[in-house]
Amino acid sequence: MNFLSAENISKSYGDKKLFENISFGLEQGQKVALVAKNGSGKTTLLDIITGKDTPDTGSVAVNNNINVAYLSQDPTFNESETVLEHVLKSDSPILRTVRRYEEVLDRQLTDTSGKALKDLEKVTAEMEELKAWDAEARIKQILGVLKIENLHQKIKELSGGQRKRIAMAKVLIDEPDLLIMDEPTNHLDLDMIEWLEQYLVRAKLSLLLVTHDRYFLDRICDEILELSDGTMYRHKGNYSYYIEKKAERESMEAASVDKAKNLMRKELDWVRRMPKARGTKAKYRMDAFDDLKEKATSGKREDKLQLSVKMSRMGKKIMELKNLDKSYGDKKILDDFNYIFKRKERIGIVGKNGVGKSTFLNILTGKDSLDKGEIEYGETVVFGYYSQQGIELTEDKRVIDVVKDVAEVIPMADGNNLTASQLLQRFNFPPEQQYAYVSTLSGGERKRLYLCEVLMDNPNFLILDEPTNDLDLQTLSILEDFLEEFPGCLLVVTHDRYFMDKLVDHLFVFEGEGKVTDFNGKYTDYRDIQEEKEAEEKRLEKERKKQEKEEKPVAPKAEQKRKRSYKEQKEYEQLETDIEQLEAEKEELNNKLNGSVTDHAELMQISQKIGEIIDLIDEKMMRWLELDELNG
Repeated sequence: MNFLSAENISKSYGDKKLFENISFGLEQGQKVALVAKNGSGKTTLLDIITGKDTPDTGSVAVNNNINVAYLSQDPTFNESETVLEHVLKSDSPILRTVRRYEEVLDRQLTDTSGKALKDLEKVTAEMEELKAWDAEARIKQILGVLKIENLHQKIKELSGGQRKRIAMAKVLIDEPDLLIMDEPTNHLDLDMIEWLEQYLVRAKLSLLLVTHDRYFLDRICDEILELSDGTMYRHKGNYSYYIEKKAERESMEAASVDKAKNLMRKELDWVRRMPKARGTKAKYRMDAFDDLKEKATSGKREDKLQLSVKMSRMGKKIMELKNLDKSYGDKKILDDFNYIFKRKERIGIVGKNGVGKSTFLNILTGKDSLDKGEIEYGETVVFGYYSQQGIELTEDKRVIDVVKDVAEVIPMADGNNLTASQLLQRFNFPPEQQYAYVSTLSGGERKRLYLCEVLMDNPNFLILDEPTNDLDLQTLSILEDFLEEFPGCLLVVTHDRYFMDKLVDHLFVFEGEGKVTDFNGKYTDYRDIQEEKEAEEKRLEKERKKQEKEEKPVAPKAEQKRKRSYKEQKEYEQLETDIEQLEAEKEELNNKLNGSVTDHAELMQISQKIGEIIDLIDEKMMRWLELDELNG
């Protein structure tokens, strides 16, 4: 069934043409990613699809029989609403009833008249009638995972990150047939991202998403739409397959353009030598020359972001942290933390939202104070701090003036000096864009300008707080290449698992209550060990319960739990075997999904099968728990 059709869509802003006559569609069950460079029009295209913007030409048709939800980068809210009112605002009778149930529960805590109790009895009956308890449990799970705890807080009191998570909860709770998401992993911690990844893999919905998270792309999407130079390219398969096919396509295009350029040189020589009197007789040749010229100059100008700024010399002593303590009220961020930084260290910082990762970076750079402890800095250390907040850019200022405010001339790693204009060209700001106003820049272009400003100080100790947000995949790849070769120290906070795995050697794990553990390895290594620990803890807990039952004194018959029947015992044992087999099958399918399978139909089948297996595991696990409660 067709869910979405876009036909001959074009959009321009002034002289800037984003895309022209692009067409694509989305079928039921497809999970598609849209990728493009910053400023190419990804968000504009999503806004057009969802009716928030209109195309210059073309049309978009969305199936009238489906429910569509859109998670935008900057969700809009009714500021006077509470969290509960927003996330459960719906035409669904079930969701409306769950909302009333939660409101009455809260009112009952302070009501002394008895009215709330009567209302609770009434709404509980409605919950029973609509069989809404499963929906309530699912809603509580989504809100719990996304750390949305105070349901009665006003939207106007929330931070930007909290707002994005509430918008996320809203679209997931609505259970749409078609879900459109623009950078869904921004403002989520790593645990939330991994949960969302699994949720979307198993969810029976169609998906169109924009994200820079390559692991996320690779594991969820079975098709990639690439918007490049105003043209749409379609790639069946996951992100790894897309990268392979894109490289093949660009190689073929480059070879074709090179051939056309060689032919054009010969034709150009002929055109220059052609006698004017014979011009009318050679008109066909002139027309062919014009066609050839167009092809020879059609090669994409890949404005590669070049990061090669000079690094300040670094001495032997870098930075030493001595007995650092930091708290906010009752919340402890650091508790007697000690560390000596060494040359060329590459450290990733991980931990749940709110444990103090950004505070730690602010302490190191002197933007925040310590309660106790001391930081000794080496004399040659020059920090480059890329913070989440970025720089305050004046909207009516030109791009080149932002750079000139820092320096007119910038020394580079190769010994040359660059003007502000030349530096901006290396950061993929062509001359025509350098004199554009900051207000015209996309989110990713603003972040690129900020990165340029940070590196202009020639740092030898880079501190990056969520540098991947809003950057396109091409810029991310080049930034990673630069950081791999960067000879100084690197300290990075990021929710991009691919970025972290590629760049860091070890981790500072913020576990909460001021505890920070130094883990020697990459993020994927850390997660593997954590999963093994969790599995072992579950096994030990199961053994402990079993042992307690065996050691428990025999109670009088009236108090004894019913024993499992022979049939139930056989079912109990079979369930254990079934669950193990299903887990193994799920693991095998996940490996296939992340491996060599490129066929679109097969990828869709695998994704659907994984969702069915997870549902089956949950069902069998519930039955196993029921039987486990009985005495064997």
